[in-house]
Amino acid sequence: MKSFLASAARLLALCVLTILPALAQPGSGGPAPSTPLNPTEVPIDGGVSLLLAGGVAFGVKQIRARRLARGSK
Repeated sequence: MKSFLASAARLLALCVLTILPALAQPGSGGPAPSTPLNPTEVPIDGGVSLLLAGGVAFGVKQIRARRLARGSK
């Protein structure tokens, strides 16, 4: 139990020491939203479409591999 508490204390100290410098950073300097109701828009098409295409390709590969393994038995 004592070693568990020591490990938990070390983990908490590490988290605090990691988070505090991040909170001290100045503003990002990025664009501010024009109004609170209309925040800055960010396109979600470049990386997501590549991840989706990679997931589909991986799925097709797995299906083909299972069909080949089932046919050879």
